[in-house]
Amino acid sequence: MSHTTLAVRLTPRAKADAVEGWAEDEAGRPYLKVRVRAQPIEGRANAALKALLAEALGVARSAVSVAKGGQSRLKQVRVEGLDEAELRAIMKFP
Repeated sequence: MSHTTLAVRLTPRAKADAVEGWAEDEAGRPYLKVRVRAQPIEGRANAALKALLAEALGVARSAVSVAKGGQSRLKQVRVEGLDEAELRAIMKFP
């Protein structure tokens, strides 16, 4: 089964849940900016992130997991069932 991993910068305690688009870090590596209303307590923000990305990508919640960075704002998120080209097309990657 295909899968891909993407970098996500998560901002908890936002006014609304939103996938804001792509940005680059200082080294020029792309990451997806995401905001969620949930607080970063007991995994609530990560759960909200997974639910929001699953909906945006059209995959099941179980297909989205936080592979690295569970406790940090910058995370590596693994998405099952999509390859990198499909992900780029859905998320309008530049």
